[in-house]
Amino acid sequence: MNEDFLDPKYAEGMPKMADSAFALDFLLSVKTGIRYYAVTLTETASPVVRTTLLNQMNAAIDLYEETVELMLEKGWLYPHDLGKQVELDLKSADMALSIADMTLFPIDTDRRGTFATPFK
Repeated sequence: MNEDFLDPKYAEGMPKMADSAFALDFLLSVKTGIRYYAVTLTETASPVVRTTLLNQMNAAIDLYEETVELMLEKGWLYPHDLGKQVELDLKSADMALSIADMTLFPIDTDRRGTFATPFK
């Protein structure tokens, strides 16, 4: 991995990795919401509130399905192939560890000559 983190040319591929991370986070949030809807449905006495919660939970289930389909299409999730999913998870873990090992704030922060900025 290159040590010059401020140079934009070394950010190639990061948007794709960020997209998959955002999609997974969104998927987990939707799943948690579905769980909360289910629990709340069992504790609601009002039929009107129960109907509203059931409609919202069904919409959340549809959103969950759409998100899973997107992730499957993009190759960000392999629920039926454990080997590929483990490989993907290990790759993600290695990337997270390598990012954690980066020296994001180097001692020498002089960037003169890198960008077209006037000297004062």
